[in-house]
Amino acid sequence: MKNRIAPHRKILHLDLDAFFCAVEERLNPELKGKAFAVGGSPEGRGVVTSCSYAARRNGIKSAMPMSRAIRIYPELLVVHSHYKEYTIASRQVMEVLRNLTPLFEQVSIDEAFLDVTDLPESARQIAGYLQTKIFQDLALPCSIGIATNKLIAKIATNVGKTKNKGMTAPMAIMEVPPGDEEKFLAPLPIDEMWGIGPKTAVQIKGLGIFTIGDVVKLQEEDLVKKLGKYGYVLAQHARGIDDRPVAEGDDIKSISNEITFYEDVNDEKELLNTLIKLSIKIGYRLRKKGFSGFTVRLKIRWPNFQTHTRQLTLLQPTNQDSIIIDSVKTLFFQIWKKGLKVRLIGVGVSQLTEDFQQLSLFDHKNEKEQRLLKAVDELHQKFGEKAIHRGSINHNHRNWED
Repeated sequence: MKNRIAPHRKILHLDLDAFFCAVEERLNPELKGKAFAVGGSPEGRGVVTSCSYAARRNGIKSAMPMSRAIRIYPELLVVHSHYKEYTIASRQVMEVLRNLTPLFEQVSIDEAFLDVTDLPESARQIAGYLQTKIFQDLALPCSIGIATNKLIAKIATNVGKTKNKGMTAPMAIMEVPPGDEEKFLAPLPIDEMWGIGPKTAVQIKGLGIFTIGDVVKLQEEDLVKKLGKYGYVLAQHARGIDDRPVAEGDDIKSISNEITFYEDVNDEKELLNTLIKLSIKIGYRLRKKGFSGFTVRLKIRWPNFQTHTRQLTLLQPTNQDSIIIDSVKTLFFQIWKKGLKVRLIGVGVSQLTEDFQQLSLFDHKNEKEQRLLKAVDELHQKFGEKAIHRGSINHNHRNWED
């Protein structure tokens, strides 16, 4: 009996095109084809959360201050966010994907991986089916990358989308055939590597690395010397090697903690100290379970029991205390004003994904924090979570709730 060669994996990465804008167009069809941005008011400190492709053709970008966007293109329409509708739309899309295969992994509100190796149809046929179904049934455009692993599929999606120069959603499908992974990556700028942010790209270019192919030309030992343990990860990824499975993992959707105070609190220092403590605990739990999260959430309840939440979605997933703390402080000052009393306060991280070494984090500051966090986590495991904490934190609270 001849040995059977294991088939190459068929991995899809699906990314909804300008998702928030697509949902807004679904709510208000008159927006279709127009230059508009979703986000905060230009009169305040609002930023562009998402922008239509027509707006992008006029120089508007996500994360740009809305006031600047208006200066660049005065005819820009500003649409305020409808987060509840975005959540509903996301669930509708993910349900379509789950019904296709149990090997499914949602990595953010608008993107997911699927392993369709065991399905008889070709990966391209499946991608075409999904793209058509989601657009016809849900009026949401999407782009799909196809490859033998998650890394290449993700990058393929991005490359396919960037080829679009029109005024409408790209609706791209790009496939990287088995065996062509390294060839596909080689000419791409180093910025295209998944996990490398703008600051990291500058650092790497300083080493004479401008394309992903430049990484392969260097000895792995040299990369490790220059970049530490991240050099090994980069060397593997530059060759298109990524064996991570597609899986949701323990069915954990979010990790959160909250405190109900014995007495209502309006002291800014005490409230911030409480947020820091909650953030540190969540960071520890994320690292312990091997997760990172894209979305940081703040929950506040006033004495009259009215409850408000705010959330911030990061460009990359994190489990670092400092990033969670900075994010939740930003959210806190969006809600709380001096003198307001607080009955309950909570912090959560959601849109969880399997943790991986983020190449955007190997600057000296973050390397130092990673080492510190590892040491602190070891103390927590040995002596319990109360063994060590940052700063002085008051304990005027009634109970903890997970």
